[in-house]
Amino acid sequence: MIGCPKFSALCVFALSAIAFADDFELPVLPETKPVQQALPQDSAGQKQTNDESDYGAPVNFTPIEATSVSETHNASANLPAGVIAKKIPENLNRPLKVGVYIGVKELYLKLEGETIHITPAGNKVKFQGKENAATLDSKEIYGEGNCISIAPTTKELATACYPGHFYVSASKGLINAVNVVDVEDYLRGVVPYEIGKLDSSRFSALESQAIAARTYAYKHFGSRESMGFDVYADTKDQVYKGLQSATPLTDSAVKATAGIVMTYNGEFIIAYYHSTCGGETETLATWERPDLPYLKSSPDLRPDGTPWCSESSYSKWERKFGDKEMETLAKKNAKEAKAKAPDFKKIKDIAIKDTLPSGRILTLAVETDKGKFEVRGDKVRWLFKKGGTILPSSFFRIEHKKGEWTVSGKGFGHGVGMCQMGVRARSAAGQDFKTILTHYYPGITLERFEK
Repeated sequence: MIGCPKFSALCVFALSAIAFADDFELPVLPETKPVQQALPQDSAGQKQTNDESDYGAPVNFTPIEATSVSETHNASANLPAGVIAKKIPENLNRPLKVGVYIGVKELYLKLEGETIHITPAGNKVKFQGKENAATLDSKEIYGEGNCISIAPTTKELATACYPGHFYVSASKGLINAVNVVDVEDYLRGVVPYEIGKLDSSRFSALESQAIAARTYAYKHFGSRESMGFDVYADTKDQVYKGLQSATPLTDSAVKATAGIVMTYNGEFIIAYYHSTCGGETETLATWERPDLPYLKSSPDLRPDGTPWCSESSYSKWERKFGDKEMETLAKKNAKEAKAKAPDFKKIKDIAIKDTLPSGRILTLAVETDKGKFEVRGDKVRWLFKKGGTILPSSFFRIEHKKGEWTVSGKGFGHGVGMCQMGVRARSAAGQDFKTILTHYYPGITLERFEK
């Protein structure tokens, strides 16, 4: 037990650990894989997101059937045109669990004006203040006012602001901090990072992003139950950093679309989105998975024939690799690109064997002095990985001249679902969120959950 007078907040930690244990107990978290280096941002400041192929196996979803999603609800509130009111299903009427810091070595917490250092002590958690310390099995942490300030460094701690509360635990000598937060508050910390803050002329873009992100979150409820949370707070799912970058306008977009989700035949859609499609979206074939009717390959062009996403700096791009460099990269990256490459010394040729409906690569054939190997779908981007950065997209062509490989492409991200740069332009042109979302996810139904 610690001394209480100078460290009352930590006293609460020690005294309430048992009281809270039965209220919210997460399973022991497994050892996690290191998160890959984030991809570079485009001119809008947004990152490629929701790229399942970046992180290996897809999430195993438990389908939410039409009979269990919700029942038609007689709502008194005015609904946007084409949106059906539904009563929220009981299993979804709970906070979202967000894995904000999973498998980290240390964290810092600001509580009652004091900075507390959080470190693992085996499978326990040590809270160290200026003069006092406590080691607990786990702890629920509630903030002061509307914010919890928790971060991996003291510098980041100064601006950290998370709603809800945190459940902090340890596993195998690492710290896990899960934010338990209302879905609508969670979205306040997603929208600014996933599509940018924008201005009022592109408000429907913010609304579209809020609906897509809300659908994505609900679809993931319980999908990582064995890990103790629903979604990651980075590009493995959706970028979420609490309320530190929320603005009145992004908050308004979340509020204006409160509860609205996308379904298809009564089931939540898998609301993939990406930065820049290059004028043509793609199907799940880029990951060699069965098609879904609402994720089609279709043109995304203005009436004049130019891509809606043309204002992106990734509407066109080019990369060059020398012969020796290309051979080194191919040897190094083949495994990560899921290719069975022989132990070669020379690359004789790299050719596109076949393409997907959009024109993105389905099979890239590499001929070496020891035989051929192939790279499939979106994974072709990993073959060219350099300095931790993969190719912006698989929408490219390649040629070889005078000892140099030139890769010329367009788009940023996997190309599946909603094109965020296209959304921004469509919004500026006056399209509402229903028009935008039904273009990128054809055949969907918009429903609004009400508690």
